[in-house]
Amino acid sequence: MPVPEVVLPLTVRDLTADDLSSLGWRGTELASRVEALERARRGEIDYLAVCPPSGVPVATGGVDFTKPPGAATLWQLSVDEALRSCGIGTILIHALEQRIRAHGLRWAELGVDDNSSRPRALYERLGYVVTGKEVGSWNVDAPDGSVSRYETTITLMRKELS
Repeated sequence: MPVPEVVLPLTVRDLTADDLSSLGWRGTELASRVEALERARRGEIDYLAVCPPSGVPVATGGVDFTKPPGAATLWQLSVDEALRSCGIGTILIHALEQRIRAHGLRWAELGVDDNSSRPRALYERLGYVVTGKEVGSWNVDAPDGSVSRYETTITLMRKELS
């Protein structure tokens, strides 16, 4: 017996402080999102949420308009694990690219962890091309409350927005 397909409308909106409690972030992850919302309030970035009718975000991501000159940087892109490969990441990235265009910028940039091939395949499919590599590191919260440092190589990618 075939599994029935469920189609839900999605909306893209600005992430709010009220969303933070529903997303399960804690520790350094939560602190970075609180700081991002403050930067959004100052107009330095936009931080978006993709939501089904419940209004609870299933994907989030930001765009930083302060760097590099003439471009904007996509960052903290995330889609709920159970909903990956459903097109939600594409919706999020297109919405962020539209925000970049609205700021009069024509280039979008991002970095992808070399240990994460799935996101890179999405970015390439959406027209991003490799422009270089750099070392990246950030703090990671462990379930026991401890924090460790994650280090990796980041592939830098860029796309010209038409």
